[in-house]
Amino acid sequence: MSSPAKEDLPKVPTDFKNELEKFDAGKMKHTETKEKNPLPSKEVLTQEKIYDRKQQVLQSVTGFDRSKLKKTKTVEKNFLPTKEVIDQEKSGAA
Repeated sequence: MSSPAKEDLPKVPTDFKNELEKFDAGKMKHTETKEKNPLPSKEVLTQEKIYDRKQQVLQSVTGFDRSKLKKTKTVEKNFLPTKEVIDQEKSGAA
């Protein structure tokens, strides 16, 4: 796409053009810029992420469907030593 020709551009009224040429920026008053909607700090964002993660975990725990669990049997494999083994350890240690 090419730029429009000078003849195709809108015409600026001459009184407006003269007013723009007379404009003096030095007559403008100085103002202080005030930020009315500051962005959150890094700490606030971190706290929000932590809070959101905690909420997700709580939601997943409270919304967990226990019916999907399977029944299992626990088998204990921690055998106690026999009397002979205990006697061997006592005689070897003494």
